[in-house]
Amino acid sequence: MHKTKVEIITIGDEILFGQILDTNSQWISQELDRVGIKTIRKTTISDDRLDLLSAFKEAENRADIVLITGGLGPTNDDLTKPCLAEYFDCGVAMHEEALQEVTAFFAGRGLELTDINRKQAELPTCCEYVPNKLGTAPGMWFERKGKVFVSMPGVPYEMQRMMVDTVIPKLQSVFQTDVIHHKIIKTVGIGESWLSDIIKDWEFNLPKHIKLAYLPSLGQVKLRLTATGDDLEQLKAEVDEQIEKFKPYAGKYIYGYDKDQIETAVGDLLKKHDKTIALAESCTGGYVTHMITSVPGSSAYFQGAIVPYHNDFKIDVLGVDKQAIINNGAVSEATIIEMANKARNLFNADIGIATSGIAGPSGGTEEKPVGTVWIAYADGKHTITKKLQLAKDRTLNIKATAVALLNLVRISLPKSIEIKD
Repeated sequence: MHKTKVEIITIGDEILFGQILDTNSQWISQELDRVGIKTIRKTTISDDRLDLLSAFKEAENRADIVLITGGLGPTNDDLTKPCLAEYFDCGVAMHEEALQEVTAFFAGRGLELTDINRKQAELPTCCEYVPNKLGTAPGMWFERKGKVFVSMPGVPYEMQRMMVDTVIPKLQSVFQTDVIHHKIIKTVGIGESWLSDIIKDWEFNLPKHIKLAYLPSLGQVKLRLTATGDDLEQLKAEVDEQIEKFKPYAGKYIYGYDKDQIETAVGDLLKKHDKTIALAESCTGGYVTHMITSVPGSSAYFQGAIVPYHNDFKIDVLGVDKQAIINNGAVSEATIIEMANKARNLFNADIGIATSGIAGPSGGTEEKPVGTVWIAYADGKHTITKKLQLAKDRTLNIKATAVALLNLVRISLPKSIEIKD
């Protein structure tokens, strides 16, 4: 079966200048994916006649469907409509149904229909009118030699309504498409190259219609399985079967699937075992607290936190042994052990966790360079520490430390439950 391919073109200098984000192409891609249409390219171009005509030609050569957003306003700098008329070699004329819709739009708001707004109802004579229920710029549908062009307004809510009501159903009637099913495996605590190495046998034995993609981020790697076929339930079952085959290789690194987040997984674990948690965070400056409390219902397990950034407050407020800091420094295993245990006691929690490190960009030494971080977990049965050697970037170090600490809870809590008092 021929795979239906789409190219998305977003038009506007404001996107290229970085003044607005292109959310349209992301949304369109997601919606097309649901109906088995694959996006092969996204292009953003300026409001320039030659650039537009060139982009149209290149897209028509590559794709079956070309979806265009933007450049449909009533002013002279909006060139999409005249360029499409030129590209498809036809004139522009008043479209009576479009005029009625534009007239009703303004009348319904008690506004006068000006000449410039009336011109929005002028459409290329070779296109099919696509109604805009939420605005004044009509959409346009063109067909030529088995290829389809659809031009839509750049205003996101107008475009989305047009896609859902008209464009997607019509595309489904014109093109035969596959069913596409995605499943994302969320892993933490292992790098992309190491993960790839230990799962290579599993990866090489995936069925041809199931593809694997690696999506690394700070301290985490997402594995996206994409299955294509004609039976959604069968695809889901096949993907689930492959995930079960994956687990003997790297199951211990899985914390969730699809939209799961590490902070949600840790919260679920705490609730499952009826445990509470508190923390003392120095180099992360409250970021771990933010992650934990961003989860609805976190009050069921989160007791509180302290950010003793200055050493005096580690000693005077948190209660860390002064001599431990003098002898070993704030960024040390001895100090982080004290911090985790003191946080647990201070907030009367089952578990205490802590961070202390040199986030950067300054403050490092030859012995302890920027990116040196200690994290700890303490639950009264045992205390687990880990030293991290991260990057030179402050923001990256804060975020990577937070993920590593939450992963330390994920790993350590089940082991602690197994230990008998």
